[in-house]
Amino acid sequence: MRPEAERINILNLSREQLGAWLAERGVAAYRAGQLLKWIFRRQQDRFGDMSDISKELRSLLSLHFRIPRMEIRAIQTSADGTRKYLFGLEDGESVESVLIPERDHFTLCVSSQVGCVQNCRFCLTAKSGLRRNLACGEILAQIRDIQHELPGPQPLSNLVFMGMGEPLANLENLLGALEVITDSDVGLGFAAKRVTVSTAGLVPQMLEFGRRSRASLAVSLNAADNATRSRLMPINARFPLEVLLEACRTYPLPPGRRITFEYILIKGINDTPEDARRLARLLHPIRCKVNLIPFNPHEGSEFERPLDETILAFQEILLRKHFTVIIRQSKGQDISAACGQLRARGLADPS
Repeated sequence: MRPEAERINILNLSREQLGAWLAERGVAAYRAGQLLKWIFRRQQDRFGDMSDISKELRSLLSLHFRIPRMEIRAIQTSADGTRKYLFGLEDGESVESVLIPERDHFTLCVSSQVGCVQNCRFCLTAKSGLRRNLACGEILAQIRDIQHELPGPQPLSNLVFMGMGEPLANLENLLGALEVITDSDVGLGFAAKRVTVSTAGLVPQMLEFGRRSRASLAVSLNAADNATRSRLMPINARFPLEVLLEACRTYPLPPGRRITFEYILIKGINDTPEDARRLARLLHPIRCKVNLIPFNPHEGSEFERPLDETILAFQEILLRKHFTVIIRQSKGQDISAACGQLRARGLADPS
């Protein structure tokens, strides 16, 4: 048998790619669905244990492919039950995923890149820069492996691509992973409406994503004027609010769905009543809801969390304008697993 390093990671192949590989070798393409169902629905790691596949095909697959699990380098558990996983990748890099307990289910915060190049000033991930994109199989492995390790009876039913990286900067690998994630036949079987992809505002990729996926969209907004947003998010120089919000107005939303706008409230920066009124004017024509996220402090940060009364006053202004507004109290802050705190401590820090 070939050494493992020379065999192909089967998680990186789509159903169509795997079917074409089989067809080239005289095997019916429908066998691809059987294989993927074993891998994703039944959590099987060995071709030899796939009982409805012939011995000859199992041997062929074992010769050419592997079904890897990622190395779990560390697991930290928060006082609130949140679990942060540090995964080691095959090239020695690291990535973090966060399992968040809800009332009757789990939500998983998934990473799409090692590091990030967007350099948002409130986010710790940017401190290490961008190392590389995650492959499709590395995105899927975070979900598949954590499903395999679930600590309780509650199901993992919600995914948010709000971990390390800008998902839409890794668009093709993201879309490939989403095909498997939302495939209820042979894939992971998540409902598209329960999968949310967050973007800092890459407008062309955002519109392409809307044309090719039915997953939900969240836009990290964080300011209601260009000067403030450019200070917080350098991407605003490329895609200022006027461009971003016009794209949101024309975004191809599925029926009954809304765009989520994420707004990190930072003391003295974007948390005034006038900021709230300006935000309401900007968003008024868009089918949306607003998630207010009080800033999560982290080591070396120049920013602070607003007072509770400031947060509630901001929410009340938006509620009076008939917006759906939720204050998101981030979980896992004591283990640096909250929004904006992921860094993958296993990274060789360039600083």
